[in-house]
Amino acid sequence: MSINSYKEDEQLSGAGKLQTLGRLLSYLLTYKKEIIFVLFIMIFCVAVSLANPLLIEAAVDQYISVGNIPGLIRLVILAVVLNLLMIGGIKIRMYIMAKICNSILVTIRQELYTHIQTLDLHFFDSRPTGKILARIIGDINSLKDVLSNFVTTLIPDFATVAAVAVIMFVKNPALAAASLCSLPFLIICLFLIEIYSHKKWQDFRKKSSNLNAFIHEDMSGMRIIQSFNAEAETSETFDELLLEHRKSFIRAVRLNDATGSTIDLCWGVGIAALYFVGIKVLGVGNVSIGTFIAFGSYIGMFWNPILNLSNFYNQIITNIAAAERIFEILDTDAAIKDGDSVTDIPPIQGHVSFEHVGFSYDENTKVLNDVSFDISPGETIALVGPTGAGKTTIVNLISRFYDIQEGVICIDGYNIKNVSIESLRSQMGIMTQDNFLFTGTIRDNIRYGKLDATDEEIIEAAKAVHAHDFICKLEKGYDTVLSERGGGLSVGQKQLLAFARTMVSKPNILILDEATSSIDTQTELLVQEGIDALLKGRTSFVIAHRLSTIQKADRIFVIDQGGIIEEGTAEELIAKKGAYYRLHTAQLMTASAN
Repeated sequence: MSINSYKEDEQLSGAGKLQTLGRLLSYLLTYKKEIIFVLFIMIFCVAVSLANPLLIEAAVDQYISVGNIPGLIRLVILAVVLNLLMIGGIKIRMYIMAKICNSILVTIRQELYTHIQTLDLHFFDSRPTGKILARIIGDINSLKDVLSNFVTTLIPDFATVAAVAVIMFVKNPALAAASLCSLPFLIICLFLIEIYSHKKWQDFRKKSSNLNAFIHEDMSGMRIIQSFNAEAETSETFDELLLEHRKSFIRAVRLNDATGSTIDLCWGVGIAALYFVGIKVLGVGNVSIGTFIAFGSYIGMFWNPILNLSNFYNQIITNIAAAERIFEILDTDAAIKDGDSVTDIPPIQGHVSFEHVGFSYDENTKVLNDVSFDISPGETIALVGPTGAGKTTIVNLISRFYDIQEGVICIDGYNIKNVSIESLRSQMGIMTQDNFLFTGTIRDNIRYGKLDATDEEIIEAAKAVHAHDFICKLEKGYDTVLSERGGGLSVGQKQLLAFARTMVSKPNILILDEATSSIDTQTELLVQEGIDALLKGRTSFVIAHRLSTIQKADRIFVIDQGGIIEEGTAEELIAKKGAYYRLHTAQLMTASAN
């Protein structure tokens, strides 16, 4: 298992950081009233914090120095009341913002999940499932602090820094200039750090996505890994991906740490400059003790918000890559989608036609070339041919899982590109080789084919495919809870449940892609009765490698070389002694040998 299989190869949308941040913060506009209320609370809290040094200065210079104890007590009571109100405001602010941010994350996650469901199969074919999960779960969770701190950190701290600077320069310009003398140095350092930090965090997010993709696939394929004794190889790949993840994190965090250290240095230089100018330049007699104390507090109130702002900026740099990756998917247009003037297709009768259809999954290999056929309502068409010839592609095109590049596909005279996807697929029953079962009860898994199916319809469908008997033998019958992918059931049992799920939908067009591939011959004979009942009166397409299962088909298409090379009933094709005859003879010889 090569580590290159899990390298991140997706390109970001290219949107600027500010544009991405603005798009993310636009979700806050939904909660204007709450945000305005929070801003009023923060204005009050900032005002109290700015007043505290002035209250201390007044207490020292105006009350303690002259022994005015009653006045000092009144000032202390005022300060206590204001600060208690501030603490209460902070608690309320935190509660409101936590509620808003959680709601926004739910909204973004719902939007992303809903949009992903509209994307075509090519999107999923080109991305490991683990990388998609990383978007929906990890990347979205990382946005919470950005949303919350934009309101609770960015706005009040900017206001605090500006107000502190104004107050300091109004009270004493010389001390203010000394206290902030290291600010230009900080601006230069932050600019240099910003240039490199964003790319480092982008790289870290990519490495996280690669690791998630590998772990998800590894857990899903554990049976295969253990069957082939590949534990050592997968562990080696995991260790390499983990090492890359660790190195990328260290490179990114190292820059974050440099930011904090730079601010601490500037803070210390500011304090030293304050006391040097106040004592040596201005002289002790020209600056009161209360002013020194107030300026000492204001220096902390100036640099501490800057430290908070730098941490918030680091959060932006850290998480903006996650936002870009989320919006990259949200901006991905579905290749298969309804046009502007689509209509709902009426109840399908089952007339299907291909007119000079050409299709390829990529620009290099053409899977179908100039394919034409006409199917009458109620006909059963069997598709046979070698692996990779295009059998599954044909039925996928009928369901419009992919769009053709050439020709026209019509159902009952309607070009399928001109009808809504929902109205088309809702009238089709599709059973593929992948008999995927969801976590839940057997009843729920069968009902997935028709969400409003009654218990009687579910049981009737299970009986038709001879799944009812084995279901009843389970401890809880139809209420038996299945784990992911139907763990605990045999492959054949899972396929019977998948067949019942298709049958309960009562489709107008039926597609069976290797529907009986995992069922033993004896069970297949029983299921064939249910298949015959389901095929009756419906246009059906059956893909099968076992030719014994399609002898009753109205027509058999032999698919190869990008098209239909033979067509007819089983008897007609055997009489031709062509490609179908060779397939039939090879299977008879194989059966005789066994």
